Amino acid sequence: MSEARLTSLTIESPAPTRTIAVRARESKSDKSGPGLVWLGGFKSDMQGTKAVALDDWAREHGRACIRFDYSGHGESSGDFKDGTIGRWLEESVAVYRQFCHGPQVLVGSSMGGWIALLLAARLRQLKESAPLAGMVLIAPAVDFTEELMWKQFSDDIKRAIEVNGFWTRPSDYDEGGYPITKGLVEDGRKHLMLGGLIEPGCPVHVLQGVQDPDVPWRHALELMVRFARDDVVLTLIKDGDHRLSRPEDIERLLAAVAEF
Repeated sequence: MSEARLTSLTIESPAPTRTIAVRARESKSDKSGPGLVWLGGFKSDMQGTKAVALDDWAREHGRACIRFDYSGHGESSGDFKDGTIGRWLEESVAVYRQFCHGPQVLVGSSMGGWIALLLAARLRQLKESAPLAGMVLIAPAVDFTEELMWKQFSDDIKRAIEVNGFWTRPSDYDEGGYPITKGLVEDGRKHLMLGGLIEPGCPVHVLQGVQDPDVPWRHALELMVRFARDDVVLTLIKDGDHRLSRPEDIERLLAAVAEF
């Protein structure tokens, strides 16, 4: 099969207008199985190791696969500092409704795990959207702006965010660090999920590294007890880190996707 088609989607609301880069691979046939939708993490893009491995697997098995970059990420336009959970969710909804046809499996990594669950909830409210066949969540950072950031920040960091509008968080993945904005934190509070039951509407498989310094494995356990259905599986990887991008981790990811 050919390479995934690079296209784009213009989104005007909420302002400012931005162009979302999308790589779309069509299925070989209607009997190939559910399509795959990649939802990346905070400050990551669709050319990462896991995303590309997922697309390669889809090509080999004749499955449809949609990858895209949130605004302010990768090949999409926009300023990262303008990004919020709500904005990236709206972009995910728009991409899903434009490019997804037939049953889909959401594959969400880190922040993408939170976006996947929010997307599932939104799709249930919308008519004529492709149904979900399942979810694979990799170190899902549900409610991370509040639970893993704001509540862990010192008073000095909180004050800097309140006064300056942002604080640059050091990162092992980016020498320049990540700007954590006041808008990101405040908007995140509108989308919190861990305070009640979560209805994904489909089977879920969670992959979580025990050695993850960014999303502790106990955070994944907290998420598990919130699911309102029984067909949810948690795989704890004893020596796994946050990225779960080693060859053996990729094998686990693809095996989880193949379940659907």
